[in-house]
Amino acid sequence: NYEEKYPPDPIYHETAPNARVWRVHEDESKKHDDNMVEESRDSVDVLMVFAGLFSAVVTTFVVQTSQSLQVDYAAMSASLLYESVLVQRAIANGSPVNSVAPSLLNPTIAFVPATTDVWVNGLWFTSLFLSLTTALVAVLVKQWLHHYVALPSGTARDRSLTRQFRYAGFQKWHVQVIIGLLPVLMHLALAIFLVGLVVFLQPLRAALSWVICVGTVLVYTAYVVATILPIIFSECPYQTPLCD
Repeated sequence: NYEEKYPPDPIYHETAPNARVWRVHEDESKKHDDNMVEESRDSVDVLMVFAGLFSAVVTTFVVQTSQSLQVDYAAMSASLLYESVLVQRAIANGSPVNSVAPSLLNPTIAFVPATTDVWVNGLWFTSLFLSLTTALVAVLVKQWLHHYVALPSGTARDRSLTRQFRYAGFQKWHVQVIIGLLPVLMHLALAIFLVGLVVFLQPLRAALSWVICVGTVLVYTAYVVATILPIIFSECPYQTPLCD
């Protein structure tokens, strides 16, 4: 009860720098801000941990697959050595040397990576970029939240007006929308990674590739449905910041 917590103001001083109205406004806004900032911080903290772990996993894959975009000199040496063995065998058998097919891997032929390798690396590098971008924006959001709650010293009126100014800026510049979009970026990064995984496994094990493909389609179909349901049914508990 604010009437019991703060004494009444003298007459004609109801809007003084430390009047009761400013103290009550400060208390009520603090309750609102504490809930908003705590919820945002928890969401951002979880995203930062997930983005860090996910980036580490994707980097492990990218380190291996990015080598396919460069000339494999070990494979080239093995191919040329095999060609040399075939030439020697042809000479020993009295066969014409021209009958030996030249190696497709040699320094005189321009290297062109396979289409599958280009797609896999493109998808996984994009996924890594989105994950790192999410982590970067999450760090910036943490700084914005810290600045928002760090009110300067002064009278109750000064603190209330400063808080209201910052809150209006939060609404005007859609900070909550940005925070709500961060999970979407991570979900998109995960989807792109899984698509790259399907393409990567296709030439290796087609059956395994199809299993991952079907699983990815089912998961993200459920994800889209769960995102749309709260918009159609207000009582649906699958609420996200984007549904508000």
